[in-house]
Amino acid sequence: MIRIGILGDIGSGKSYVANNLGYTVFDADSEVSKLYKKNKKTFLKLKKILPKNIKSFPIEKKEITEAILQKKSNLKKIIKIVHAEVRKKMNFFLKKNKNKKFVVLDVPLLLENKLNKKGDILIFIDSKKSDISKNLKKRKNFNKKLFNKFQKIQFSSKYKIKKSNYIIKNDFTKKTININIKNVLKKINQ
Repeated sequence: MIRIGILGDIGSGKSYVANNLGYTVFDADSEVSKLYKKNKKTFLKLKKILPKNIKSFPIEKKEITEAILQKKSNLKKIIKIVHAEVRKKMNFFLKKNKNKKFVVLDVPLLLENKLNKKGDILIFIDSKKSDISKNLKKRKNFNKKLFNKFQKIQFSSKYKIKKSNYIIKNDFTKKTININIKNVLKKINQ
């Protein structure tokens, strides 16, 4: 099995690319949402470390947002608990799909959390900052302060580009991005 890791800035179009490569996708953001909604163990752990913020199950995203914005150290506390669970889900996904030729890992902090392996194919989604900003503002729950906090814990784009095998330019037009995805798929399948 060859693992394809998708890299890029927040809002650069990673999930769009991941879902249009044509392979089975592990979507870390979706797994985090499921944890907040369905995992009582995660709720209890978060409630224990953030009793003022995490009040009821299922966990509401706004409680997490408020906790992160309230105190710098809260983000690290949340990440420690949530990422351990996401890592378990990812390992289960990889076992379940071990006979597939390719799988896609749509994991926002793939490099930062050392979830990549030596043989992985890494694709960086390259988008202009102005395009990303326009795209993010369309999101219904976009929070600039939260965005800035998450950006601070990510490696730089320069570093991610250096680590990547391929770069897909995203100008946020379907035609261009789909052509760029096809071109990279041809190279991967050679």
